[in-house]
Amino acid sequence: MLIVSNPTAEQLPCAVQASPVAKDPLKRAMDILVAGGALLFFAPLLALVAVLIKLESSGPVLFRQARGGLNGQAFTIFKFRSMRCQENGSKVVQAKRDDDRITTVGRIIRKTSIDELPQLLNVLRGDMSIVGPRPHALAHDEHYGAQIANYHLRFRARPGLTGLAQIKGLRGGTNEVEAMAARIDADNEYIERWTLSGDIKILLMTVPHLLMAENAY
Repeated sequence: MLIVSNPTAEQLPCAVQASPVAKDPLKRAMDILVAGGALLFFAPLLALVAVLIKLESSGPVLFRQARGGLNGQAFTIFKFRSMRCQENGSKVVQAKRDDDRITTVGRIIRKTSIDELPQLLNVLRGDMSIVGPRPHALAHDEHYGAQIANYHLRFRARPGLTGLAQIKGLRGGTNEVEAMAARIDADNEYIERWTLSGDIKILLMTVPHLLMAENAY
């Protein structure tokens, strides 16, 4: 892990080249198959959650936010709205334990990661992959990209619903640069060692890690 105060020109997202993980047709085929099947399987749950969100608080069912994607290009991510207010500006405040912005329904769907299921639509659109580095808000990309030397290398792959960092327990809020740097190291390790069988292993390991996670809130 290498933390710097100012990245060089070579460390900026515009200099990143997509790696094989972003170009493999079998990985894309798996994304479409898994995302499409999951949307059909979870359709009743998605409908129920949408109704509960509308009943509990005013506002849209889906939360939309700009996130950094493949080659550093921004895309709009979809999540179930779990808070009474959201930010999409230059200062994005991460959710924290006992955050009073989180609704009752929101607390449940965040703890179980159900709030992330609408991102299956992002996968079908090609913005994301089932497995890859988790996408961050643009403000976080700018903030941490200026402090972590290899941060920009995570843009070599499409962001994922789950990833190596997540099954290593590196999820949730990151208040320290060192914690984010550890996550970035895992993201880049995934990209550099990527295999399709590795994706399947990460996907299978995600469920037990979600159930045991203590830093999801």
